Amino acid sequence: MTTPSISGGAGHARYTYRLRLSSTARTGLETEWARCRWVWNECVAMSRKVHAANQGAVEKTTCGPAQLDKMLTEARNAMSWLREGASVPQQQTIRDFAKSRAKALKDIKAKLPLRQRAGMPRIKRKPDALPTLNYTTRGFRLKDGRLHVAGGIVLTVVWSRDLPAAPSSVRIYQDSLGHWYASFVVATEVQPLPRTSAVLGVDWGVTETATTTSDVHDLPHAEHGKNAAQRLARYQRMMARRRPAKGQPASRGYRKAQAQTAKLHKKVARQRQDTARKWAKRAVRNHDAIAVEDFHPKFLAKTTMARKAADAAISATKTALIEMGRKHGRDVRLVHPAHTTMDCAHCMTRAKHALPLSERTYTCTACEAVSPRDKNSARVMLVRAGLNPAGVEGVRPPGALLPEAA
Repeated sequence: MTTPSISGGAGHARYTYRLRLSSTARTGLETEWARCRWVWNECVAMSRKVHAANQGAVEKTTCGPAQLDKMLTEARNAMSWLREGASVPQQQTIRDFAKSRAKALKDIKAKLPLRQRAGMPRIKRKPDALPTLNYTTRGFRLKDGRLHVAGGIVLTVVWSRDLPAAPSSVRIYQDSLGHWYASFVVATEVQPLPRTSAVLGVDWGVTETATTTSDVHDLPHAEHGKNAAQRLARYQRMMARRRPAKGQPASRGYRKAQAQTAKLHKKVARQRQDTARKWAKRAVRNHDAIAVEDFHPKFLAKTTMARKAADAAISATKTALIEMGRKHGRDVRLVHPAHTTMDCAHCMTRAKHALPLSERTYTCTACEAVSPRDKNSARVMLVRAGLNPAGVEGVRPPGALLPEAA
């Protein structure tokens, strides 16, 4: 089995900035979003219609971007309300729909389990769907520090940092707190770091978010969600007491509690992201190559460890490490997680039975090596990724990377 390697190179990154909107700009964006939401819902309706028509039919009809573009052209000719809006975000809505539908069909064709499939695109209801507008280069421009988008909408950007290059597209969206952001896609170059001749193995866990072959680079569980749980429960009780009856408008107290809940959720998410990025930068700065367990923690959502696993944010931390490695040109290798807790890092002998979670010390029956279970798994990552500097004969091959002492 080959180990995927993610090396740095020229690529793209998103630079996100807060927007300050006037009442005119806000109204313009919300009107554009109403049109784009209508386009999306029409695409969903057409997709369902095509699916029903194809049931038992000999000649199958398709619902790709070409057919959807034709539908949009006809709709803009027939409806002045739709024609008054910019065509760029409406076309990008079709592109996003086509991509979402193609992913769902690919998963169905691959016969993935239902819990692993991407769902088919669904109707976006006005009360639930947050505005998202995508513009390509012909739909926006930057002038005098302000963002001008198609439709004559002018937006004030809070430039917290400079863009490294001219952006190729921008996404304008609103989050759950009602704040507006502009996310620019920019071409990036590798920012190389000094070589260290050191390698690192990373094993993901629940007790510790990341256990590595270097004690100083272990990432303890920050427990941001646990620390905020008491306040979150208080706000949720407030919402439960003030929940409006079906069909009735929400009270001011309910909306206030809802906003406080969303604000706390956002704070915890940002804390997790900040912790992950700082740790990833430290690990990448001090190592030339990193062997990372290619762990998919989705299955933990149905176990007794679901709450703690979600609070650990393993997936977000792994993504931050991969992106940081790509940004700085480091060699990040993804290792398949199968049997990593059963193999011995010294002789690679596999245990005859799976270790229960309560057993935290690994003892090899062949070479009698004893080490903490997670530390052994981290060293297994290095061996499987081909980063073991000692080689088979116990002699370091020429030019090999030196591991840090655990």
